[in-house]
Amino acid sequence: MDSYTRQSFITDFRRSKELQKISHQLIPGGAHTYAKGDDQYPEDAPAFIARGKGCHVWDVDGNEYIEYGMGLRSVTLGHAYEPVVEAAYQEMLKGINFTRPAPIEIECAEELLSLIKGAEMVKFGKNGSDVTTAAVKLARAHTGRDLVGICVDHPFFSVDDWFIGATAMDAGIPEAVQQLTVQFRYNDLESVKELFEQYPDQIACLIMEPEKYDPPVDNFLHETMRLCHQNGALFILDEIITGFRHDLGGAQNLYDIVPDLSTFGKAIANGFSVSALVGKKEFMEAGGLYHDKERVFLLSTTYGAETHGLAAAIATMEIFKEENVVDYLYYQGERLADGINKLVDQLDMHGYFGVLGKPCNLVYYTRDQEKMPSQPYRTLFMQETIKRGLLMPSLILSYSHSDQDIDRTIEAIGDSLYVYRQALNEGIEKYLVGPSVKPVFRSRS
Repeated sequence: MDSYTRQSFITDFRRSKELQKISHQLIPGGAHTYAKGDDQYPEDAPAFIARGKGCHVWDVDGNEYIEYGMGLRSVTLGHAYEPVVEAAYQEMLKGINFTRPAPIEIECAEELLSLIKGAEMVKFGKNGSDVTTAAVKLARAHTGRDLVGICVDHPFFSVDDWFIGATAMDAGIPEAVQQLTVQFRYNDLESVKELFEQYPDQIACLIMEPEKYDPPVDNFLHETMRLCHQNGALFILDEIITGFRHDLGGAQNLYDIVPDLSTFGKAIANGFSVSALVGKKEFMEAGGLYHDKERVFLLSTTYGAETHGLAAAIATMEIFKEENVVDYLYYQGERLADGINKLVDQLDMHGYFGVLGKPCNLVYYTRDQEKMPSQPYRTLFMQETIKRGLLMPSLILSYSHSDQDIDRTIEAIGDSLYVYRQALNEGIEKYLVGPSVKPVFRSRS
């Protein structure tokens, strides 16, 4: 333990602090995305990022960091990744939004559908909420039912009322709407059975991520889909996070399952605003023209198919295919996890700090002296890693994270965990600067 240096490298946030004061006067919460807000970071943290290149970012005070959030998992190749930027730029020169569809919409649709087994049609949106809400709407229209079942172990599906009404931040959501969302648990088939028994012939669909931190066990995904179909409901997989990161065909390809509908977003266009609802034609065509059923107002957004975003998506998909990006994410994730696990061994911190999830999509946990989940210790860890040049709200890496980046990261984490270990021994108050971060969303249970 004496080998850890406890050196601090970054201390100047003067410009950040100035902009923070201004931002909260102009923007509720000071940011347009909750996960980027000040309440999610230590008091001594960069408040504004000025630029990025690869996996490195620079704040407005000129401090440099290796980033492990990567645009909330949306930047999978790297910031300002030149082939993607160039593809988007060249498309922008032709115009980005027209009165009628552009041919690139077909090109991007064909490229995406070629990667996702069983997906027959696609509708593009701008963010994950667009497409998850569209999927729910399709399911309700197809079944004629109102209730939606969500996996309570997965923290976020949409900004729309059908989901936010099931969280602790349900202000402004009518009670009647809140009652339309019901819950089940991941890897708990009995909870799925009980849900259908409690609400017979009332549930339009179940929606879940293919996996969060733990993989499905006992054929959970397939058995849940079977129960959905047995009870007349649609089975929807939210692949906003797992798509293109766990497998190029999505986690559904990894686990050999074809859902009725699925959604993709983060990673599809390396940070450009593109999301997608894909699925079987029998459900998707309800939003189209050529059928004899009542038409569903599926998705219609002014900016839903901006050409530069689709060009970025095509370039991203081509790079993923040609350069085995997913394999590289697993490789570097394994190096990072192995390095952290060795530090945990050295510092005797098992049960206090550790990593969860697949190597391509890692997160860390922080626990207190009683080994209970702790936001103050999360704040302390983030505080110490920031001092050492890491911006680490999670352990999400990209195709741009090099061996050198990973090695430097492990060294800085070692120094930070030494402080964490001392705080466990002596009390956190001695080491923590300012209030601890606190979670925004917590589903009702």
